Amino acid sequence: MVTRVSTPGNYSAVLSNLLAAQQRQMAAGVKVATQKNGSDLKDYARDAEMLTAMRSLKTRIEVYQDQNTFISERLATQDTALNAIANSAQGVRQAIADALASGRVDTLMEDLQAHFRTAIEGMNARYGGKYVFAGGQVDTRPVTATALADLTSGPPIASWFQNDQFVVEAKVDEATSVQLGILANNLGTGMLTALQTIQTFHEGGSGPFTGQMTAAQRTFLEGQLSTWDGVRENLTNITARNGLLQKRVESVRDDLQTRHNQLSGMIGDITDADMAEAVAQLEQAQLAVQSAAHVFTTLQESSLLNVLR
Repeated sequence: MVTRVSTPGNYSAVLSNLLAAQQRQMAAGVKVATQKNGSDLKDYARDAEMLTAMRSLKTRIEVYQDQNTFISERLATQDTALNAIANSAQGVRQAIADALASGRVDTLMEDLQAHFRTAIEGMNARYGGKYVFAGGQVDTRPVTATALADLTSGPPIASWFQNDQFVVEAKVDEATSVQLGILANNLGTGMLTALQTIQTFHEGGSGPFTGQMTAAQRTFLEGQLSTWDGVRENLTNITARNGLLQKRVESVRDDLQTRHNQLSGMIGDITDADMAEAVAQLEQAQLAVQSAAHVFTTLQESSLLNVLR
């Protein structure tokens, strides 16, 4: 049997080879450009189910990472505010101790007013425009007193706190929830009550605190030292618990980052192209296109039509 050779048949075969080589060149070029083995799941048919599961888990981890960023920043804001409040309590105690040491109370109330303002600013701290110690009342200033005289103006201490009792909780990973919320009244009731006692004495018959300290004033202030030791200790403990919570969230964040890196590596093992191999494939595809194009040109030049012209 003799196989018939025809010019149209040769053109068809060469053109088919040329088109196939061009497609391989395009595919290899895309792989080199994107550095990926495919553009969608059908290109990873054998590993599609595993790849989908790993990507889903990676997305959940990224959600927790974003949540932990918010939590860490809020805890940092709380830490700054809590330290300011605790330092104010220490400042009040130190002002009383200094007055007792000098025997004079010329600036005692001015010093206490300054520490009071700093403490109130701390209790009214905000993160993202929301009051962090207000419970669920995040748009309402949790402490409304502005001066020591407010504390003896009639309303009870509790009336100066506008926070509710909602305590914020958040999940930092699949298995761990943390309690972020600290309430302004838990922070400030002891401090404002102690300051109210001093302001009441200042406004009473044994006051005011000016000039040389009297015997009655000395006895009163000496009794206040232990009160302020207790106020300071309570605030220090709250600040320390916030710090421990920061460490816990930081530990979870590091664990999430490790898991995220591991998943990224596993996904990359499936999706990322071997660039040395991809470049070699591109070069082979380019050579195949050039070869097919050369054969096509040669066939065109050797056509009988060219001979008959």
